[in-house]
Amino acid sequence: MSLDGAYDPDNVFARVLRGELPCAKVYEDADVFAFMDLFPQARGHMLVVSKASHARNLLDVEPHHLERLIFGVQRLARAARVALKPDGITVTQFNGSAAGQTVFHLHFHIIPRFQGEPLRSHAGGGPADAAELGTLAHRIAAEVS
Repeated sequence: MSLDGAYDPDNVFARVLRGELPCAKVYEDADVFAFMDLFPQARGHMLVVSKASHARNLLDVEPHHLERLIFGVQRLARAARVALKPDGITVTQFNGSAAGQTVFHLHFHIIPRFQGEPLRSHAGGGPADAAELGTLAHRIAAEVS
């Protein structure tokens, strides 16, 4: 898909937000919803999505929704730092298919990085173990402040 287009209310993240698809939830408030990536690039990989905006990408989002979302990203990255003690944290956000975007609902990836552990490909490989995702979600959620 290109950078432009109509928002699809049946995209996978919209369905997660409506409770139609399961997820390992980490955090939720009025504006932000965070959950574990089913196809993680590294241990602790989270997705942070906007609950309030129907933007497909960063170029579409209303500034006040982006402000709330990026504060949520920071809050969750800090929680991952405390909970998982990574050596670094990568925060990514893709806009358009050519950039690697696969779900057209504005979202950020928070990817804890551990020395000596290679980063797996984006949206590649098999799904993670659901029990492990639940454990990681619980550990990170306990550190959200």
